[in-house]
Amino acid sequence: MTIALYHNPRCSKSRETLNLLTEKGIQPNIILYLDHSFSLAELQALFQKLALTSPREMMRKKDDLYRTLQLDNPELTNDDLFQAIMAHSALLERPIVVNGNKAKIGRPPESVLSIL
Repeated sequence: MTIALYHNPRCSKSRETLNLLTEKGIQPNIILYLDHSFSLAELQALFQKLALTSPREMMRKKDDLYRTLQLDNPELTNDDLFQAIMAHSALLERPIVVNGNKAKIGRPPESVLSIL
């Protein structure tokens, strides 16, 4: 079983999620998403695995960058939002754990246990 963790070591929730996985004996494939170049297909697959209704649910909506880019504009399409994440990976909510065809945002960290 390969588990992936979209991780930011500077984020306390991301570190807590990594510690939780490690305590469960899981050594995830760590993806430092701030250094990662996402493709549209990759973001669409992640969105599908998260089973969300809008890409905004996987974005850091309280982030200054989100407001600066006016991503709350209701006329933006899902592809517009994915393009914003591709251009600015810091917009992606963290941490995200992926297990096969399921994914979960680790807020709170314990929520990822439901897909293990």
